[in-house]
Amino acid sequence: MTFKKLTDLDVSGKRVFIRADLNVPQDDSLAITDDTRIKAALPGIQYALSNNAAVMVTSHLGRPTEGEFKPEDSLAPVAKRMSELLGKDVKLVQNWVDGGFDVKPGEVVLLENSRCNKGEKKCDDALSQKMAALCDIWVMDAFGTAHRAEATTYGIGKYAGIACAGPCVASELEALTKALAQPARPLVAIVGGSKVSTKLSVLESLSEKVDQLVVGGGIANTFLLATGKKIGKSLAEPDLVEQAKRVMAKVNVPLPTDVVCAKEFSAAAPATIKSIDDVADDDLILDIGPQSAKALAEIIAKAGTVVWNGPVGVFEMDAFANGTKELAQAIANSKAFTLAGGGDTVSAINVFKIEDKVGYISTAGGAFLEFLEGKRLPAVDILESRFAN
Repeated sequence: MTFKKLTDLDVSGKRVFIRADLNVPQDDSLAITDDTRIKAALPGIQYALSNNAAVMVTSHLGRPTEGEFKPEDSLAPVAKRMSELLGKDVKLVQNWVDGGFDVKPGEVVLLENSRCNKGEKKCDDALSQKMAALCDIWVMDAFGTAHRAEATTYGIGKYAGIACAGPCVASELEALTKALAQPARPLVAIVGGSKVSTKLSVLESLSEKVDQLVVGGGIANTFLLATGKKIGKSLAEPDLVEQAKRVMAKVNVPLPTDVVCAKEFSAAAPATIKSIDDVADDDLILDIGPQSAKALAEIIAKAGTVVWNGPVGVFEMDAFANGTKELAQAIANSKAFTLAGGGDTVSAINVFKIEDKVGYISTAGGAFLEFLEGKRLPAVDILESRFAN
């Protein structure tokens, strides 16, 4: 995988257009509740500023209707927070596609919500060319949108003088490549979540690459059904049992031998540890048991590379959090290269406070999963195609 990097370029005096991921969560009053993505975008912005570039930054925020700007779609709260973090004024520019705004070397402006521009999501060619005309260098630094071919994430890259990856994208791609293309063995993947259907293609792809595939959550229940085990009234997808069997025919899939059950899905419900063979018809499996957690920790301890996507239980409820907690601790203690990604996974990492003990944490959701599937990502394709020119 070969692409230009922003940090390898001379940007002095150049107009630099950075596509960042500033899609931050907000409360009902539009106040930002988590500025992690803004902070993640700062290294690329600061590199360009410190090297005397004229910097333009844009991002999508929420799901606006194209061509219909509404106040709640505005990046204004992001501009305010970015100003505070950078220690300098970040002006918000409306109606920016046709230019008409000024930004000098050493200055940065934030261009209003990219998805308010008609043609953004469909990667309109005329729109892409107009955007490219605004800059000398286009920087793709939003890995979370790398799987979407939109005007700011792909189209502009065809026409900008130089197309390169920002620090966020470069580090994501290097970590993912290290984990999947050149892994230290054994390679262990842990895939949790509620449904097989949402991650079936990931499971099938990983079954051909990994040495062991650990499944958790509702996904594990479907695999347990495939081995003839009873799961009571637990969440599962019986119609995908054959696909689960197909995956197990390709790779070792260690399944829980004991589980934590309850009679209802509630934080107040009494939790009972049971052998998988003792699950009753009215039981809900909400976590793996201590024996299964210990076995999982032993697998991780022997791994050379661990890829983690999804919890193994309902960790948001204390009674059913131990399995994911033990998993997180095993990853924290591992000498392997560890890579974790996906919203629920990042939440678990934060809850169990192992942020500084994971080799690489990807904040991307869809792009992370599509990379695990082996799919080509449009933003990566355009960066690679523009490497030589």
